[in-house]
Amino acid sequence: MLDLTKLARQMQGLSQHLTLEAAASRQRLELAQQHLKKAFEFQEELVKRQEQWRDRIIFANATPIEPLETCIDIPVPPKIHTVISTDGSQISPNHHEIAYCYLINIGRVVLHYGQNRHPLLDSLPEVFYRPEDLYVSRQWGIKTDEWMGFCRTASEITVLAEVACSMKGEVPILAMVDGSLIYWFLEQLPMDARDRILPPILEAWKQMRDAQIPLMGYLSASRNIDAMNFLRLSACPHPVPDCITYCPNQLEAVPCKKFDPLRDTALWATQLKPGQRGPLWRSNARILELYENQTIYFCYVHVGTEIARIEFPAWVAENTTMFDQALGLMLAQVQKGYGYPVAIAEAHNQAVVRGGDRARFFALLERQMIKAGIKNVGTSYKEARKRGSIA
Repeated sequence: MLDLTKLARQMQGLSQHLTLEAAASRQRLELAQQHLKKAFEFQEELVKRQEQWRDRIIFANATPIEPLETCIDIPVPPKIHTVISTDGSQISPNHHEIAYCYLINIGRVVLHYGQNRHPLLDSLPEVFYRPEDLYVSRQWGIKTDEWMGFCRTASEITVLAEVACSMKGEVPILAMVDGSLIYWFLEQLPMDARDRILPPILEAWKQMRDAQIPLMGYLSASRNIDAMNFLRLSACPHPVPDCITYCPNQLEAVPCKKFDPLRDTALWATQLKPGQRGPLWRSNARILELYENQTIYFCYVHVGTEIARIEFPAWVAENTTMFDQALGLMLAQVQKGYGYPVAIAEAHNQAVVRGGDRARFFALLERQMIKAGIKNVGTSYKEARKRGSIA
């Protein structure tokens, strides 16, 4: 149990630390605003330096596609439209349970507006118990529960494309997912493992591209700094931004790192009004070299309650009509959901596996094992003791 009395003694020191950090954050924000205004005038030159020295710049950064001072009002969406979303959850494998297996549950949501049609609210569960499912990742040194999460990501996008393409018609459609479309975890995977995860995702994106259904990833409370890092090109005191020569150790204090740990959202909160978006950016994440012609763009949007980061593939960004309409549908979802897209929230609710669901899953599994003639079915003594106390 948590001893709140002992914990309370530490709160005073935490409060003092937060007060000092808030003051330092305000100073960093003022400095970032100064460099942003400077970048307004020299944006083209900074982009040229960025492109010329991209192989020597060793910190994550993005390229602005529009003027940095861009603040555009998002258009009102059509009343008749459809929004689709998927999300996933799982029951992780546990040697102390009655059987070593795992479950992935994909929540599906289709919301029709102005069409007098019933919504789709359901989930697709799948149980994995075969050795090739449970142990395939061990050849790459990846834990089973981690591999399960990667497979779940691919399943979410695959199901999203299947549902979206089946809805293709005259009505505007938006497909949404929670989180980033830049799958950073792929960088750590061996090529053989990566080839099992990424191709199905890219194929699903192609299906939506061919059906002209825009895809957007919604990031709430984003921690990204790749737009802020573009301003480090302005703050660089060296003749050229050659990090490898001048600042090879980015973990140390480097002269251009004046805004760290300020996030993109903090700066754009000072630039945007509710209902506006900032400039388009192209991500330069190295993993996107594997995305073929579907690299990722993003922008920041003031949705009223926060500054959200919205990500989308190149084929959405390059179609101005599709992009503007999709942003309007996204913002309407946030308004309908009182600060968070209602379709994504409902997809999560459909996917999540609660305590009662977990108990019923293992009860169903236990009956099947007994029916199959397996004896001594039950959890380990450790698991049984953890579920109750005799003290």
